[in-house]
Amino acid sequence: MSWQRYLHLRGLPSQNKAMAYILISIFFFSFMGIFIRKSSENIHIFEVIFFRNLLACIILVPLMYSSGLASFKMHRPGLFVWRAIFVSIGMFAGFSALTLIPLAQATAISFTTPIFVTILAIFIFGEVIKLRRIAAILVGFIGMLIIVQPGGDVISLGIILAFIGAFFHSINLLIVKKLTAFETANSIVVWMVIMLVPISFVPAIFVWEWPSAITWLYLWCLAICGTIGHSFFTRAYSLAEITSLQPFQFIKLPMIAFLAWIIFSEVPAYWTWLGGAIIFSSTVYITRREAKIKKSAIIITD
Repeated sequence: MSWQRYLHLRGLPSQNKAMAYILISIFFFSFMGIFIRKSSENIHIFEVIFFRNLLACIILVPLMYSSGLASFKMHRPGLFVWRAIFVSIGMFAGFSALTLIPLAQATAISFTTPIFVTILAIFIFGEVIKLRRIAAILVGFIGMLIIVQPGGDVISLGIILAFIGAFFHSINLLIVKKLTAFETANSIVVWMVIMLVPISFVPAIFVWEWPSAITWLYLWCLAICGTIGHSFFTRAYSLAEITSLQPFQFIKLPMIAFLAWIIFSEVPAYWTWLGGAIIFSSTVYITRREAKIKKSAIIITD
């Protein structure tokens, strides 16, 4: 499962590889959102999530042998289990949101993930944040309000689920970054889907119906896009800091907006673009500020 071998990126510096990988992951994750919506038109979203994980296992198992079983050994099994639990919650919330609100709006809300990462770091790691990062978080909060526009209609369930998905994805990011220090990219990708299969099967039982032929096609495309996207995503974050890759995430919004316009005739509201840009700007500042603080700490320690 060495994507470098297939893409001939061996000669590139690690940072350049990471940028290439994150762009590829964004491309496949964007199409994954499309296939989630298309699959859910015919079967319940709980089944969509189950088949996404089951088919991903079928895709990945043959690759385990070509990469060698040693690369899939778990050194921190507890972290894998916790990650599977948090990812499953985020997946049920995030996937459901994609079926309830415009794709571009859900994507814009997903930009809040780094803000949640910063806030969680305060409570989990006891990090101290200063005025400028607090101001950036407040700016991001303003961006959230612009997208949600409270005070008019009641905030929809889809928007609430999108924020829940972003929150649990932030926990996933923290765990993934921790895992990359001890585990291989192969083990991080494979064990997630293996653990998610039984977790996602339980709710799927209660809404079960066999997919039609066209739905099977959508489900396979979903699994392929999700597996490839997650593989490149994990490898990118194993090669570079989150801070250096965060600016590329905004590419996802116009890409999703274009695909949703072509396939579903969805035209993003002006407030989605404005709120998304504000949230994204605040998250880029937060991540870059954290990078500077880390560098300063290293220099002082040295």
